[in-house]
Amino acid sequence: MFKKLDDIKKRYEFLSEKLADTAVIADMGTWQKYSKEQSELTETVEKYVEYQAVEKEMADAFALAEEETDSEMRKMLTDEGYACKEKLVTIKDELKILLLPKDKNDERGCILEIRAGTGGEEAALFAAELCRMYQNYCAAHRLRLEEIDVNTTELGGMKEAIYNVTGAGAYKLLKYESGVHRVQRVPATETQGRIHTSAATVAVLPEAEEVEVEINDKDIRIDIFHSGGAGGQNVNKVASAVRITHFPTGIVVTCQDERSQLKNKERAFKVLRSRVYDFYNSQNAKAREENRRSMVGTGDRSERIRTYNFPQSRVTDHRIGLSQYNLDAFMTGDIDSMVEALTIADREALLASSESEF
Repeated sequence: MFKKLDDIKKRYEFLSEKLADTAVIADMGTWQKYSKEQSELTETVEKYVEYQAVEKEMADAFALAEEETDSEMRKMLTDEGYACKEKLVTIKDELKILLLPKDKNDERGCILEIRAGTGGEEAALFAAELCRMYQNYCAAHRLRLEEIDVNTTELGGMKEAIYNVTGAGAYKLLKYESGVHRVQRVPATETQGRIHTSAATVAVLPEAEEVEVEINDKDIRIDIFHSGGAGGQNVNKVASAVRITHFPTGIVVTCQDERSQLKNKERAFKVLRSRVYDFYNSQNAKAREENRRSMVGTGDRSERIRTYNFPQSRVTDHRIGLSQYNLDAFMTGDIDSMVEALTIADREALLASSESEF
């Protein structure tokens, strides 16, 4: 651990020298690259410098206590040394967290996809409620939610909704939401008052840059067709909806929200890049993690992650076994405490798996 910290500190000092070099300052691209890397190391280096300072303070206190002849002064110095020793334990734990591998996608925007699952119209109504929940949550965190494709039902449900979420840390805030969300309640369409179980699936994909995902023209087919649903004369006269099929992965993306074919095409490509990026990223992650499964996990959309029980006003996350009895507030977007609990659980799982390195 400390060898790694020494290397990080040396790298930080090297970057500081480079950022003061006139040749680097003149090359804006290189300067920004070095500046970003240094910024990512700053918190760890500052915490390590603090550790070293407290460690020296402890050593000095114990050394002076050894030489001190006055018993009262010796006790004071010894107590100071032990206080520093306790502080070192805390700082070391903080350093362990700072050394955990960072998710390179955390600060990206993301694509949020919500689909009705088993349960017919009730599942579609629940999917619509999840959409509103995430809309409120994103608004509270000053994230921008932009519709890409929304497919509604006659009763106000949602068969499918795809959004582009932009803003600092969008993926980090939403990534634990991927999976199957199950609802238990008496549907509005139920005449006998029986509790039904329905489900909706949520997928959160980190937004991919064009340079990260190469999509060749020969690997795709683009179909243009008339939009469905509301839209008046535009629906009947203008073929503006776009469907893109990616042959290597079998991924199909449809976008018909905009009246402009060009805008629909741009949005469809944005979703396609994110899905292809996620497809290959997930394959690589499975290869790396086949011997170690994360306690929380963020990628398996077939995994049942949460149950919303309306009769008991309870929401339960099955990955960490946490139940909260604030379902009304939860459904209005007040999900911060659950997200925080999932983040802590994921961090603890990473710490446990990395314990041998420390």
